[in-house]
Amino acid sequence: MARPENLLYSKSHEWVRVEGELATVGITDYAQEQLGDVVMVELPAVGRQLTAGQEMGTVESVKAVSEVFAPISGEVVEVNSELEAHPELVNQDPFGAGWLVKVKVREVPSDLLDAAAYEEFVAEEGGH
Repeated sequence: MARPENLLYSKSHEWVRVEGELATVGITDYAQEQLGDVVMVELPAVGRQLTAGQEMGTVESVKAVSEVFAPISGEVVEVNSELEAHPELVNQDPFGAGWLVKVKVREVPSDLLDAAAYEEFVAEEGGH
């Protein structure tokens, strides 16, 4: 299971790549694996203010509908419109083409995990 070192992770299985004042957000490889085949992604509108820990959208798979929570606070500046037609990108490339939103960062919470801590957290949850 992939866990890129250059990302931060939330305990609700979202990842964030902070680059200056912009951050890219997606769901982790572990999350997409647990969901199964993703068939629909509902994302927040550009301009929406996100608050860390609050729901920002949903990912629907053949198994279930799961809420996606904002791992950071800030303003949505871009959404991955490719996911409307190709939600399977979340399964195929969760850390690349399957990204969800880009956010102008207002705050990065201190409780986000690095890759090693996230791996430990997933293992404690019964993951890989």
